[in-house]
Amino acid sequence: MRTATAQEGIRRIDDAEGYIASICFKTGPPTTVGTEIEHVVHHGPHPTRPLDTAALAAALGPYAPPPLGAGRPLDRGAVLSAGPGGQLTLAARPQGGLAALHAAVTADLAQLTARLEPAGLRLAGTGIDAHRAPRRLLNSPRYHAMAASFARRGGEGRTMMCGTAGLRPDLDAGPAAGLADRWAAAHEIGPTLLAVFANSPLHAGRATGWASTRMRAWYGIDPARAGTVPVGPDPAAAWARYALRAPLLCVRRPTGSWTVPAGITFADWIGGALPGAGRPTYDDLDYHLGTLYPLVRPRGHLQIRYLDAQPVADWFAPVAVLTALLSDDAVADAAREVCAPAAGQWVEAARYGLTAPVFAVTAPRLLDLAWRAPAIAGLPSALRAEAAATIEGRFRQAAI
Repeated sequence: MRTATAQEGIRRIDDAEGYIASICFKTGPPTTVGTEIEHVVHHGPHPTRPLDTAALAAALGPYAPPPLGAGRPLDRGAVLSAGPGGQLTLAARPQGGLAALHAAVTADLAQLTARLEPAGLRLAGTGIDAHRAPRRLLNSPRYHAMAASFARRGGEGRTMMCGTAGLRPDLDAGPAAGLADRWAAAHEIGPTLLAVFANSPLHAGRATGWASTRMRAWYGIDPARAGTVPVGPDPAAAWARYALRAPLLCVRRPTGSWTVPAGITFADWIGGALPGAGRPTYDDLDYHLGTLYPLVRPRGHLQIRYLDAQPVADWFAPVAVLTALLSDDAVADAAREVCAPAAGQWVEAARYGLTAPVFAVTAPRLLDLAWRAPAIAGLPSALRAEAAATIEGRFRQAAI
């Protein structure tokens, strides 16, 4: 494993690839599970009204995230962050199991909603803003550069930045043995789970014809930044190559714009393509990795990014299902077999959800497998019932 200091200049692409590969997976027995829960925020009685960020900051008080406030963690440890359209993300502190995560997140969500409700603010509980067109409310050099970069490919990047919200389970990578299979499983079960939990059929007051309009927006982003990392025998090497060949979103500068010319990759920067920016450092590389949004992102753990935000009380079921399917190698192998007919059908999942015939077959089989897996089978009956009610509701909705 290569060691490097944050401010050390990167001289060779091989050094950068080795560094990325050394940090992207922290392998070992799975011991924790976490999640990030993102929500669009509305003025409750008037959901078409533009969000008043001053009112949001006042409601959250010391818990308001930068740049709105000091960013004090919630009582059970979750930290809030704000998206460019005013979306709020609750990043839960990882816990030693699903039951502990449920208790911590339930408490932190209750605290968050108790701060918002007296101000007439509410969490939307959908994967995209159903009432308003995308509008950027927060400004920063990063967001300015992001908007400029995404605008080169059309308007979907603006929609993604300012109007979408996702649920992002964070799962331990697990032992080194079998990592490639778990990495593959996380991708291959993805279209089926996207179809089950698609939750964004309306955008800006209109039915879009998509079960997950959120994912439609993400498909408009450069796949070199927001697509799928290749699945194969060496996930770390594949991620390193993907990351270095991804275009730069921005280059941080003490003053002025952070924008960069179109098509310049991090590998190009190492090769001297931005002489005015100097040689990139490992700190620059770490920052670049945080500007990449593949559907499964290695952050030491596996961050699953293909799920829509759920109704506020329904976040637990998808996190429990993913944990159950990926924390046991035998279950993960069986899940890949169940989902083989649907693997790779991301667009179909986002467009048709559970109404697509392939997902009508794979989804019940996959969820039955998850239900019998140790991570869910061992939960208290009340938590199993809560998750079951959420999933049954998804199938009832699809049948309407």
